[in-house]
Amino acid sequence: MDKAEAIRVDHLTVAYDAKPVLWDISIQFKKERLTAVIGPNGAGKSTLIKSMLSFIQPITGSISFSVDDQQDRAYKAVKNRVAYVPQNTTVDWDFPATVMDVVLMGRYGHLGWIRRPGKKDKEIAKQMLLKVGLPTFASRQISQLSGGQRQRVFLARALAQEADIYIMDEPLAGVDMKTERIIMQLLKGLVRQGKTVIVVHHDLQTVKQYFDDVVLINREVIAEGSVKEAFTEEAIDQTYHQDRNLGEGGHPS
Repeated sequence: MDKAEAIRVDHLTVAYDAKPVLWDISIQFKKERLTAVIGPNGAGKSTLIKSMLSFIQPITGSISFSVDDQQDRAYKAVKNRVAYVPQNTTVDWDFPATVMDVVLMGRYGHLGWIRRPGKKDKEIAKQMLLKVGLPTFASRQISQLSGGQRQRVFLARALAQEADIYIMDEPLAGVDMKTERIIMQLLKGLVRQGKTVIVVHHDLQTVKQYFDDVVLINREVIAEGSVKEAFTEEAIDQTYHQDRNLGEGGHPS
C-alpha cells in the first residue's frame, strides 16, 4: 500500500441476494484530500461506503487503511481513527436523545472501560457544536431539529471523534445553502489539518468548486483521480447516460 494512500479498495465485488451491485471495484483514496464519490441513483455509492466500514461483507476483494504509522490495516484495527456520517434518511430521528448525547457518541472510542464521558469529552463536544454553529442547542432533543441542523449535529459527532479519516454519505443532501457552506468550510478545514475526507455527493455543479479528487462509479469505476483530470464530460456521460446493467455472470453489459 502506497504511503500516499489513506484507503485502498482492491477488486471489490458486492452483491445483494446474489445480484452484484458493485463489480471489481479498485480505488485509491489519497491522504489529505477531499474526495467526492459520485454516480447515479443505484450506482453503488452507499454500498461502497458500507463495505469500506465493514457494514457489508463483499463477495471478493479487500479494503486496506493507512492511519499514522499503521499501514495496510483492516478497518477493525483502525476504526477509532475513522469517523462516519450516515445519510440523513437512514437515521431514526425519533430516538430520545439530546444534541449533546449525540455529539458525545463521537467520544466513545476515547473512553476507558467505564465508558462515561468526562469533563474533557464534554468540553470537546461543546467546541464541536460551536464549530458547526449550534452552541446553544446542547440540551435540545434531536427530534426537534430541522434536517440541516440534524446534519450539523452528526458532523459535530464526527468531529468530536478526532479521527484521521472522515467518510460521509450525502452530507449535503436536503440542506440549505447556509448549512452547505458551513459543512464545506469545515471539511476543507479538516483537509488543511492533514485529515482525509471522502464524501458521497450528488450535485455535479459543485464538484469542481468543492473537491480535490473525484471517483465516478456506476456499479464499476468509470474514472478516478484529480477533479481536473477525471471529471471530464466523457466520464460524466459514461457514468450517467450509458446503460451499465450487470448481465449474466455479473459483468457489466
